[in-house]
Amino acid sequence: MSGENYLSKKPAQPAGQQPEAASQQQDQEQKAEDRQEIRDDAEEGIKHSLLLQIEAWNRGNLRGYMNGYWHSPDLVFFSGATVTKGWEPTLARYQQRYASAGKEMGKLEFSELHIEVLNKRAAVVTGKWQLTMSDGKQPHGLLTLVFKKMNAGWRIVHDHTSGE
Repeated sequence: MSGENYLSKKPAQPAGQQPEAASQQQDQEQKAEDRQEIRDDAEEGIKHSLLLQIEAWNRGNLRGYMNGYWHSPDLVFFSGATVTKGWEPTLARYQQRYASAGKEMGKLEFSELHIEVLNKRAAVVTGKWQLTMSDGKQPHGLLTLVFKKMNAGWRIVHDHTSGE
């Protein structure tokens, strides 16, 4: 063998090395696709849940709005210095604050929402909320929502809302 031919040849790969590397790359690509699909599905489900809540609120339907929450005594709602535990007490709090005599619900909007998908069954949403009342006032604030995927879809299991 001449020196030129010897130097121009690449050393042979050990048996199985290239297919294993290709397989690992395919596995990594598949895992990335799976993670993206999980994120996309979660974001779509959460956005849908929030949209249904906004629509229900703006129709004056508090029970419909509450469908976005986990219907459980373990639901947690923080607002200001108050902690409310449970779906029924949270509904009662909303009714007292927005649907009792002399109160109004206004028009609800969410903005600057950021959805952080933790895994295929859990996500955290941060953002801003604002109500526009008939007198022009616009109460507003920040929110942090913990969502969990349930049989019925994505539901809020913990709501921490602050307002100005």
